[in-house]
Amino acid sequence: MSATALAPWLQTQLSSLLTQRGHAWLLSGPSGLGQFELAMALARAWLCENPTPAGACGVCGSCHAVDVHTHADLCMLMPETLSLELGWPLDEKTQDDLDNKKRKPSKEIKVDAAREAVSFTQFTRSRGTTKVVLVYPAERMNGITANTLLKTLEEPPGAVKFILATGAAHQLLPTIRSRCLGHTMQWPNFDDALAWLQNESRAATGDGSDKKALKVPTTGELKTLLTAAGGRPADALAWVLSGQASQRAHSWQALPKAIARGDVTALADWPPAQAVDALQKLCHDIWALKTGAHPRFFSLEDLPVDAGSNVGLYTLASWSRELATTARTVEHPYNPGLMLESLASRAKLALMSI
Repeated sequence: MSATALAPWLQTQLSSLLTQRGHAWLLSGPSGLGQFELAMALARAWLCENPTPAGACGVCGSCHAVDVHTHADLCMLMPETLSLELGWPLDEKTQDDLDNKKRKPSKEIKVDAAREAVSFTQFTRSRGTTKVVLVYPAERMNGITANTLLKTLEEPPGAVKFILATGAAHQLLPTIRSRCLGHTMQWPNFDDALAWLQNESRAATGDGSDKKALKVPTTGELKTLLTAAGGRPADALAWVLSGQASQRAHSWQALPKAIARGDVTALADWPPAQAVDALQKLCHDIWALKTGAHPRFFSLEDLPVDAGSNVGLYTLASWSRELATTARTVEHPYNPGLMLESLASRAKLALMSI
């Protein structure tokens, strides 16, 4: 979500959080609801020299230091891959190792980084009255990393505050969850999310006069993407920013019936992780339809089955379990083409049986 202005539903949550006490917050909910943006806004407000009830002032030296990723009292505890993607600096040794191709950046939050965060909490503050450790995505901590933070999280020295943001709170150690005040992310209604998505899309794509600018999606395409994302606006915006909004919207509408025909080309341009996610959503919606509920990710007319029969629920359950198992290993270095063919073949068999 936008770095310059919070979405309305995030601003409401920020104002509420700023009225409450606590040295450690766990912001949790499904991905795409703005956990990272809310966490950053909360950290900015805590570090701001002239905070307001609505958050940071945005103009003081502290706010500027956060904006340029140099605030000495803010520790960003993230996987190395995400730090590089978002432009947050790594420690000198890690950066040197990566520059010299000694190893690849880690997709997990490493225990060495957690130890550095613990050391960070013990240093004297550089400015202001607060130090902040932001952990995102918190589920990327393995057991050793999480336990390294445990005691400091429970009793931080001085005026140190923690923010843990996650899209999978169930993957965190119970001991981590128990030491934080919990905040469940609010889900925006569809119309508010669509209005925000339209504004962000226009800001990201420009007016279209620049040939290099991203194409401005239509309202219909944005509705399809927002539906495909399950109403999670940040996930829908990611498709817009990828430059594939129109293509993805049209392929999404055609996907269920193409898969029912066994057409593997429907997944040809999908990374394996996204393909598995799409098939899980398709399985969910067909299951919902079979049990008398409304589909969530696809339009009713796009689905290849009719409502009113519970025939095939066992097959759907089996398919769902297989997809869940695949999702846990989808980032392993398998042959992507063969994986997509296998996924499409299994999906066709499941859909033929119902």
